[in-house]
Order: sequence, then C-alpha cells, then structure tokens
Amino acid sequence: MMYAVYIAVIVIAAVALGFVALNFFKLRAMEEGNADMIEIAGIIRRGARTFMREEYKRIVPAIVVVGILISLFIEKTCGLTFVLGATMSSLACIIGMRSATYANVRTANTAALTKNVGKTTQTALRGGSISGLSVPAFGLFGLVLICIITGGVKNGVEGTGFLTNTPVNPTVMRFTTYSLGCSLVALFNRVAGGNYTKAADISADIVAKIRHDMPEDDSRMPNTIADFIGDNVNDIAGNCSDLLESFVATISACLLIALTIATEYNGSDAIFSAMAIYPIVIAGAGLLGSVISIAFALLHKATDKPSKELDLTTYISAGVVIVAAFFASKLLFSDMDLYEVFKCGWVSPWIAAIFGIISGVAIGKITEYYTGTDFNPVKRLAKMATEGEAFVVTKGDAIGSRSCLLPIGTICLSLVISGIVCGIYGIAIAALGMLSFVGTTVSIDAFGPIADNAGGIAESCHLGDDIRVITDNLDAVGNTTAAIGKGFAIGSAAFATVSLIFSYVGSYSEGMPDLNIANFIVIAGAIFGAAIIEFFIAMLSDNTIDAAYKMADEGDRQLSIPGVLEGTVKPDYEKVISMAATLALKKMIAPSVLALVVPVIGGFLFGAEFVGGLLIGATIVAIPRAIFMGNSGGAFDNAKKYIESGMLEGFGKGSSAHKAAVAGDTIGDTRKDVVGVALDIAIKLMSTVAVTLAVLFKTFHIF
Repeated sequence: MMYAVYIAVIVIAAVALGFVALNFFKLRAMEEGNADMIEIAGIIRRGARTFMREEYKRIVPAIVVVGILISLFIEKTCGLTFVLGATMSSLACIIGMRSATYANVRTANTAALTKNVGKTTQTALRGGSISGLSVPAFGLFGLVLICIITGGVKNGVEGTGFLTNTPVNPTVMRFTTYSLGCSLVALFNRVAGGNYTKAADISADIVAKIRHDMPEDDSRMPNTIADFIGDNVNDIAGNCSDLLESFVATISACLLIALTIATEYNGSDAIFSAMAIYPIVIAGAGLLGSVISIAFALLHKATDKPSKELDLTTYISAGVVIVAAFFASKLLFSDMDLYEVFKCGWVSPWIAAIFGIISGVAIGKITEYYTGTDFNPVKRLAKMATEGEAFVVTKGDAIGSRSCLLPIGTICLSLVISGIVCGIYGIAIAALGMLSFVGTTVSIDAFGPIADNAGGIAESCHLGDDIRVITDNLDAVGNTTAAIGKGFAIGSAAFATVSLIFSYVGSYSEGMPDLNIANFIVIAGAIFGAAIIEFFIAMLSDNTIDAAYKMADEGDRQLSIPGVLEGTVKPDYEKVISMAATLALKKMIAPSVLALVVPVIGGFLFGAEFVGGLLIGATIVAIPRAIFMGNSGGAFDNAKKYIESGMLEGFGKGSSAHKAAVAGDTIGDTRKDVVGVALDIAIKLMSTVAVTLAVLFKTFHIF
C-alpha cells in the first residue's frame, strides 16, 4: 500500500508540473504590449535573471561544501539528499521568478486591452499559479523519490559517514538533510532578495517622493526599475523557497514523530506505516486540490471582485483536503488500538488536520482585517496621516502589536487541541493541514507582486489613468494577499518549528520527547535564543537601510545628469540594478551564517539541552515579532494606497497626509519584506540543523 501511495503522489506531482508548463506557455503566448512596455519588461527580466545567476554563484559552492561535510562526518548518502533538497527548492523559485517576469507586463497589457478587472485578475493569477504549484510539486517529488529509492524511514538501522563512525539512522537523516537543503536555499533567497527589493524600493521612495517630488514609478528614475526587479527576486523567488521549506520540514517532522511513536509500541511496522502514509496522502490531496481550484479560477467567467475570486480558490483546495484526510484517516487507523495516543480513535488525526486548516484560513482572515483597505485599522491609520509622521508610526505600531494576539491565540488553541486529541503526532499533522494546500496559498500570494509590477509598468509607460485604476485595484488586493501570505508563512513556521522541536528532543532522548524547562541549561539557551533573534533583526534592518542610502545617492546623481529629468536622456538602469545586486549579495552572508552556526556552536559547547532551550527561546520571540513586522508593514503600505486612491476625502497624492503615509510605508517596507519574512526561515533553519545534529550534540559537547 505504501508504494501505491508513493506512486499516486508522484503522478499528482507530475500532473501539477504539466499544468504549470501549460500555464507558462499560455502566458508566453500573450501579447506584451507597446514598445515601451516591451523594453521595461525586458530590463526587469534580464535584471532578475542576472541577480539569480550571481546569487547562485555563491549559493552553489555553499551547498556543495555542506553536502560534502554531511557525507564525510554524518552519513554517506545524506550529502546527496541535502543537495536534492537544495535543487528542488531552487527549481521552484527560479521557475516562479521567471514566470512572474513574463506575467507582469502581460497583466498590464490585459488591463489595457480589455479594461476588465476579472480578466486582468486571471492573467495575474495564471502567472502566480506557476510559482504556486511548483512549490508543493517539486517539494513532494523529491521527498517521495527518496521514499521510493530508499524504502522510507526505517527503525533499527545504522549508517556512518566516510570519515567518522557516529551512529545515526540514515533513513531518518535523509529526510532531515533533504529539509535542511531546502532551508538553506530559502534563507539565502529571503535575505538576499529582501535586501535587494527593499533597498531599491526605499531608495526609490527617497529620491522620488522626498528629494524630487516625482511619481513613485517614474521611469526617469533608475531606482524604479530596480524596485520592479526586486518584487520578483524576493516576493516570488524568496517566497517560493520559504514555503517549500516549511512544507517539506513539516512532512519530515511527521515521519520522524511517527517513528518515535512506533518505537513506543515496540517498533510496530503497521503503526509506523499508517502514520507515515497519512501525511503523504494529505500533502498529495492538497496538491490535487490546488490544481483543481486554480484550474477552476482560470477557466470560469471571472467577476470584478478579485478578492472573492482568490478566496474561492482557497475554499476549494481546503475542501478537497478535508474530504481526503477524513477517508484516509478511517482507512489507515480504524483497525488500530491507538487510544493511548489517539484520544478520539481513528478520527483523531483528521481532527488535528482540520484544526490546522482552520488555523491557516483564520490567520489569513485576521491578517486581511488588519491590513486590508476595506477595514477600520487601515482606514484609521490613513486618517492619522493627516496629523503627520509621528501619528502614522505610532498608530501603525499599535496595529502591528494588536494584530499579534488573535493569530497567536489561534495557533496556541490549535496546538493544544491537536496535542490533546492526537499527541505530538497531531501537532505535526495540524501543521501539515495548514500547509497542505500551499500551492493555492503561494499562487494567491504571488498574485500580489505580479499586480504590483503591472501597475508600475502601467505608470512608467503612461498607459492612462483608467488602466492604472484597474492595476491599482489589483495592487491593493495584492498587498493584502501578500500580507496574508506572510501571516500564513509565519503561522505555518510556528507549527513546523514546534513539530521540529519535538522531533529534535525525540532524536536524542530515550522514548517520547521530554525537555525540562526548569533546567538552568535550557533556560540559558532560551534566553540566548531570544537575543539571537533580536540581533538577527538588527543585522537585516541595518543592511537594508545602508544599501538604500547608497542607492538613493546614485539615483539622485543620475537625475542631475542633463536631460534625464527632462526625459530626453535615459538613466543608466544597469548601474543601479548592478549596485542593488552587489550590495544584497554581499550582505546576505552574515545573517545566513548566523542562523546556521548558532545551534551548531551551542550544541558542541553546551550540549543538546542547551540547543533545545535555544530553539524554544528563538521561536517564542520570532513568532510575534514576525507577525508584528508583517502586519504593521502591510497596514502602512495599504494606508498609503488608500490615500493615493482618493478614499481619504480632501487628501490625495502629494498632500501632507500622503507624505506622512509614505514615511510609514518606507518604515514598513523593511519590516514586512525583509525582517518579517526572514524570521520564520531562521527559526526553521535552526530547528532543522538541530534535528540533523541532535545525536552529535548528545555525544560530543564540552560542558
């Protein structure tokens, strides 16, 4: 039965990738627009491609070195699975970014040709679906491929590295190293991409709105084009690798916890087999549901309500998972006596999955309330802009802090109920339930930067106010979907990290996981973990603002060249684009290395329990900080959009309120697109490193 499930999931992944290819070629066949649109789209495409090429010149050697070290010192074959994870993550983000650079201009042209919001929405969603469906398809394909080749996770086996004889379970290690490969690529992409896009964005705001009183997306300003490129390398490529990593890490945690529970039941193969198959079934059903929902959204007659169209895809995907999870739970667990773990019998895993799904949808709706232009928080923030920057910042901070309670409360409630009903396995299944239809979630999230780019191209190419109204409508919805995506990412990261912490403790302790929080070593680790997160935030913020300052000076210098401001001489786009890439790539190393080496150094110095505390402290601080950063940044951005669209009576573009809102948006840029999105990867990477090295920390430590 296990192999039949593996084959079925491989087939679903292949179908999803076929649908991705179909959408890509349909997108390429669409017209790009006039000569100006083709030129700007070409610059964006080349710039994004160049950035990714230069980034991977740095990422590939790091992946190769880490893979070799894993094979030499941990387990012979696990270096290959580590490289496979990095490859799957890279394929998803590169394909997603490439498709977005084709979708942006075609979305703008669809608006110009049809003057129809619904058809324009479908074009942007088609582009988003390419990246969205690639995420679970590639992630599952690699994971199930490992299962088919190696036979999955097995107990009672031992493997060693080429140079050391450290006893590890190679089948367990293959999944953790596969996840680690995904994690490392995700962090590099998020840190570098975030620095690139926000340094460009902030520098463009400084030059245009503060120094020269120009439109935001004016093509006379070279920073504008760098900003367009940044939307693709961070919000598309970075987000793809981010959520692929969460998806893979959660499935891996489910498998490792299943092994731990089966061991408690005297190594029961039947129990382990059922528990290992169930998460694969849920993930496969989620991918199938995502394909169905996206196909429906693209094929039916679209309305002029983009948010409703996007919500419908989520509900369809979730419905498919709910039905499939129910029947799989009955089929796999109804004949097993697991009442010590499953308090509600065979239905327990399904209940846990349902709570994960509900949590994901609920976090999205809560995020939408705090960041959407249709709701009071953003409306009140826009109104506060009439009183100046200080009021905007203070009110935005309050919105961000207030927005933490309900999402975290939702996560905690789901964790508790899932844990009561189904033990630690239930917590991992709840995490997977939330992530099961990640294909739909990423598709909707990618809609945002594509719509944003389309609006920028429309303004840069002077397509007219009526076209800009359509793209602004989509952009405002896209801001909200992007904020929802960030909330979803950190919510799923919370579940995934908790699951990984349980897996970590179970990897070095005898029997079921147990970590004594009253132990002074654990407390010391927790405090240090909290401090590391704050230091990580500072590094990212400093890097971005330093790069933005240098780029603003370069943009200002180019505008002083005779003819540039007059529009008779084109600025040197390539110089600013190259500058953004160089600064971003230079500054990505230190934060990435920090998240990677801290658990390693802590483990070899103070042992496994210190690292357990480190993970707990980092997670407790990172989750509310990431939600605060994402939601306050989203509210700042949409308050600016609210004023620009003329919805604040008596105030519009260029007014004092608009300038105050721009200041808030500039602050929010670093928060939502650099810091917030990197925090969830940092805690997952730290946890995955810890799981990989848990046995070594137990055996080899100084104190």
